[in-house]
Amino acid sequence: METTFAQDLIAAMEEAAAHALGKGEVARAHVIQVPDVRAIREQLGLSQTAFAQTYRIPLATLKGWEQGRRQPDATASAYLSVIARLPGEARDALRAA
Repeated sequence: METTFAQDLIAAMEEAAAHALGKGEVARAHVIQVPDVRAIREQLGLSQTAFAQTYRIPLATLKGWEQGRRQPDATASAYLSVIARLPGEARDALRAA
């Protein structure tokens, strides 16, 4: 006799296998829109150091993003989108914190 957990696990594995084969419509792809970090920074006229300090992003992380060695995760991508749209407000909010 199978438990509910076992049934759920089997169903999940069948869905994963179907998705891997390009069948079924149960799986969803989560696409993160990654902003162009260098373009945002250059549009603001800031050096890497100034941008990193202003928006409290570790300089090594910023350089990794700009050089393509790393990609911002969903949270960082959202933060960068806010900076791109509302740079002054983002800066002021960090000053007040």
